[in-house]
Amino acid sequence: MAWSFHKRIKIIPGVHLNFSKSGISTSIGVKGASMTFGKSGTYLNTSVPLLNISSRHKLSGLNTTPDIYDHVEQIEISENIFSADVHEITSQNMAGIKEAILLAQQQRKELKVDLLKIQAALATSKMKLILSYVLLYGLIYKSISKDIRLNIQAQKEVIKQTTELIGNCFVKLDLEFDPEIREKYDSLVKAFGNLTTSHKIWDVTNAHFQDRVAARSSASTIVSKRDVRFSFRSLVEIRSDFEALYFENANGADLYFYPSFIVMYANKKDFAIIGLDEINIQQSYVRFTETGTVPRDSKVIDKTWAKVNKNGTPDKRFKGNYQIPIAKYGQIKLRTDTGLNEEYEFSNYEFTEAFGQTFRDYQTTVKYR
Repeated sequence: MAWSFHKRIKIIPGVHLNFSKSGISTSIGVKGASMTFGKSGTYLNTSVPLLNISSRHKLSGLNTTPDIYDHVEQIEISENIFSADVHEITSQNMAGIKEAILLAQQQRKELKVDLLKIQAALATSKMKLILSYVLLYGLIYKSISKDIRLNIQAQKEVIKQTTELIGNCFVKLDLEFDPEIREKYDSLVKAFGNLTTSHKIWDVTNAHFQDRVAARSSASTIVSKRDVRFSFRSLVEIRSDFEALYFENANGADLYFYPSFIVMYANKKDFAIIGLDEINIQQSYVRFTETGTVPRDSKVIDKTWAKVNKNGTPDKRFKGNYQIPIAKYGQIKLRTDTGLNEEYEFSNYEFTEAFGQTFRDYQTTVKYR
């Protein structure tokens, strides 16, 4: 009995980025299907080949008590600090990359269904071969057992091919840098590596002003924040020789910084692609009234009292009034016009400052013109 199979179209997408002084050119697709966009516009060329195949966050260290700012300058604060829905944030010129990722995901899903069907067919063929010998007709009519063995061999080969296709269902990110741009990107990666070693990294999720006089406090702003992790980590959907700069997000989708875009990733269906040129990064510092333990890599730049008078002296009406250190923490804010709104603090101010400077330097160099 012949084992039937049919042809299915499969396009495994890829993304090629070319970084030069004239800007970034991007092509999306593989042989037979590609999309190109850059300064001069967007172009689509298709000629689809056929591939023959057989039948087919973790949050950590949540602060349960509010933390306190003591800013040198007044800052603008929103009650809750979080980004818009990821479906609203994708940059217009990054839509092609998002579609490539979705296509790879869909291919993987379909191929996994195929694989299950082929494995079931293989199991059935093996059972038929066993029965042919148990019931003796496979020994009498040798052509029957021969056909079954041929089917088993073909099914095993298709399982191997399908498994390989599943392993290749990802967006291949190929990058070509001008030497000057590569040097700046390497500096950014090094600065980020240092930033990840900060003893404490916090995602600021809420902030509001308080009446310092009424509270008898030196702090003008109360914030809520959570411990998060920064690291080098890449998405399963994207493979590249360059790992992404990973920003954990305590109250939303995590951020993955690639050389020309950011993936804001909640899950396989809910993610956004944001062009690096659209990111507004603000790096500064905060004077933080630290009621807990000062991180080992932070600097104490001043002291205050748990209860203070308007002029900063200790309020003697409160028994057991004690001094509180004021630490200097680094701060990074990320904004876009489409709705990205994230704020982080770091115990190591020097590493924060270095990262902010190298990020802006790299961003300016590769920004679309």
